[in-house]
Amino acid sequence: MAAAEFDRNGYDGTSLSRLSRSAGISIGALTFHFSAKGELASAVEDSGREATRRVVEDVTGRGGPALDTVSALVLELGCLIEEDAVVRAAARLTQERVGAGPAWCSCWFPEVRELLEQAAEQGQLSPDVDPRPAALLTAHLVGGVVVRARRGRVGGTGAIVAEVRELWRLIRRGIAAPEPKPEMPK
Repeated sequence: MAAAEFDRNGYDGTSLSRLSRSAGISIGALTFHFSAKGELASAVEDSGREATRRVVEDVTGRGGPALDTVSALVLELGCLIEEDAVVRAAARLTQERVGAGPAWCSCWFPEVRELLEQAAEQGQLSPDVDPRPAALLTAHLVGGVVVRARRGRVGGTGAIVAEVRELWRLIRRGIAAPEPKPEMPK
């Protein structure tokens, strides 16, 4: 319940009284577990970062070509963001809240940057593509997904992931090395 409130209203727009009402508990019961709103926000941030790290570890643990791993990670993050208010709240809180823990993007962005650097070294990226701006483009895409998901499901469940899939397909086409042309028989 707290995550949904933070996701919807942000840190400043969420009060302990609103949290207790939405959870159906008294303020006393809420403050017994969390003495301040900041403490509860930190717990939501931690939970969102943990869920994100699990997805990153799962996807990167599968192995495979670096660019394919980035593609899988972007799609899995899109799905996680669409489905999990805790993750969206963590992304929002670590941007808005003074004294927040590490930024939510720190759970996944370093891996994306590293994978794109590996993809460049392995010839998977077009020679004129610098992996650093490609990683930043990925960060902007994922950040946009967070905002889009918060605004509500346009087109029903899975619509946001479908959008991410299509946008990533366009991005990948622009950054991937050209496919080698088959040799003509002699």
